[in-house]
Amino acid sequence: MTNSLGIDKDPKDTRVVVAMSGGVDSSVTAALLHEEGYDVIGITLQLFDYGNAVARPGTCCAGQDIYDARRVADARGFPHYVLDYEDRFREDVMEDFADTYLAGETPIPCVRCNQTVKFRDLIRRAKELEADVLATGHYVRRIDGAKKAELHRGAMDLKDQSYFLFATTQEQLDFLRFPLGAMSKDETRAQAERLGLAIADKPDSQDICFVPDGDYAAVVKKMRPDAVAPGDIVDQAGTILGPHDGIINYTIGQRRGLNIGGGDPLYVLALEPDSRRVIVGPKEALKQETVTITGVNWLGDEPLSEQPLEVTVKLRSMTPLLPATVKACGRAKEEGAEVSLHSAYAGIAPGQACVFYAGDRMLGGGWITR
Repeated sequence: MTNSLGIDKDPKDTRVVVAMSGGVDSSVTAALLHEEGYDVIGITLQLFDYGNAVARPGTCCAGQDIYDARRVADARGFPHYVLDYEDRFREDVMEDFADTYLAGETPIPCVRCNQTVKFRDLIRRAKELEADVLATGHYVRRIDGAKKAELHRGAMDLKDQSYFLFATTQEQLDFLRFPLGAMSKDETRAQAERLGLAIADKPDSQDICFVPDGDYAAVVKKMRPDAVAPGDIVDQAGTILGPHDGIINYTIGQRRGLNIGGGDPLYVLALEPDSRRVIVGPKEALKQETVTITGVNWLGDEPLSEQPLEVTVKLRSMTPLLPATVKACGRAKEEGAEVSLHSAYAGIAPGQACVFYAGDRMLGGGWITR
């Protein structure tokens, strides 16, 4: 008999490791599975300095969050462990974050975190604990398709988190489960209240965990103090319009904060790390129809080929789905792709992800490059 997680075992004989960030979503995931009779083990990753994180609200995997996760486990009666992944997190996520900004690109550290310490390393640890699956509180749906496990958008569009999981490999997806994928946030909070969880009213995480006040540039300056250098803001013809104190303070499509006087509105069109130039121009110049992708992870049934495939794409986590075609390109066809948008779109930023969909199914994605 197959249980609710798709395993041919009784729930009591099915070991589930739950990644517990200390928030409402992962806490409800663990509590619901435990209530259903599964052999639940909660694991929380300590990703940065515990002492500095205890009182910081609105983050994840901080000191208070570790305490909250432990409280839920203790109250419900299942084991909970804290793993110190600070070194791995700094190397795989924080260092990449700083280097990406210095390269004139806009990073997504939450994707890197999922791609490395949360899935790669935590799945390895779950298997060492003889778990059958790793469950998380992400709002996505894992569906057993005709050929293999598929990753689909969360049922509630506003909470869908599939964009941040585009780098999930097929092997990882086979081992992962997402019990909240069909629920809304209100339903999750209602379950937290029904279960008597102390974190039922806890606010959602807002900041990147190692950027406590949203000041990304300050974090990069602290990590790479010798690499942040001033330069010029120039127009498309190369005319100097004013100075800047580091390209890390700018992103593609930015209008505010240029401090270069009056005239028609100007937007950041490109960042040149080698020349330290910020290139600005009219909004119309931001539009483009072709997007080059590298580091492609593909979850479709058939390999991505040079034959254009009709898809929809997301170019940032909060942008709408855009009609496009995608095809493999470059010498390493499994790692490179070219996306052709049906209509030009403004503000496409290198360093962000382009994620491909067929209906609600997430087919994979890659990193936008110049």
